[in-house]
Amino acid sequence: MDIDQIKKLLPHRYPFLFIDRVTSLTDHEIVALKNVTMNEPYFAGHFPNFPIMPGVIIIEAIAQASGILIAKKLGDLYDPNKLVLFLGIEKARFKDMVRPGDQLKIVCTIQHLRTKIARVLGKVYVDEKIVCEADLMIGFNN
Repeated sequence: MDIDQIKKLLPHRYPFLFIDRVTSLTDHEIVALKNVTMNEPYFAGHFPNFPIMPGVIIIEAIAQASGILIAKKLGDLYDPNKLVLFLGIEKARFKDMVRPGDQLKIVCTIQHLRTKIARVLGKVYVDEKIVCEADLMIGFNN
């Protein structure tokens, strides 16, 4: 899935769209990529002499990948006129820094799916090393 297909499913746009490509998508799991460049606007202040991708941005990338996954899972039941919303986070752990030049591999797996809420496990890797993992609650078709 390329950026044009992603933009059809997510309402986010630059500078707040954090998914560049989807390399794998099934009913229960997504693998998405985010190329981290020095041009990201948050690097101007976080931190200018040692730029590190903010953890909240990494979590947002997990949430955006989860939104694509849920849209795929719902198929024809997915209403693109309604938002997929990030409702909660548990057990978030940051295990390493993300720096300009890194490529995030975001892997999200649906753990539970109910009528309007999903629980998704997200793991983020750089060079096959895990840098973040979190359980997210995602609401949809509100």
